[in-house]
Amino acid sequence: MSSSSVIRYKMEDDCGDLVPRKAHEDDAAYDLRSRIDVVAEPMRVTLVPTGLHLELPVGFEAQIRPRSGMALKYALTLLNTPGTIDAGYRGEICCILFNAGEKPYEIKRGDRIAQMVIARLPEVELLEASELSET
Repeated sequence: MSSSSVIRYKMEDDCGDLVPRKAHEDDAAYDLRSRIDVVAEPMRVTLVPTGLHLELPVGFEAQIRPRSGMALKYALTLLNTPGTIDAGYRGEICCILFNAGEKPYEIKRGDRIAQMVIARLPEVELLEASELSET
């Protein structure tokens, strides 16, 4: 038996076609899509908006991760990976793409550019100690 959590989202105007989806029911991550046409130039950073805004409950985070196929085939990755979306953030989710390859990579609106995993965070308390156990 599984229990699911409801995560509210909103898309930018005219971005209904970009709603995050899982390719398969048992996938861990939702595919994020580009909201714009843009060229990722070699050895450059490109900010790619997705049109997505989240309302995560306290105790949850969203992690934005690279797509392994893009990394392998085109040397495209995300600089801050995984990127963390905190529960209090309501701005548009954008992906910081880096083209580590030698050729420009053309991204079209609707192309899958990243993955998003939503996870429940554990309750933790940091406790200062004068000594720690050995490695």
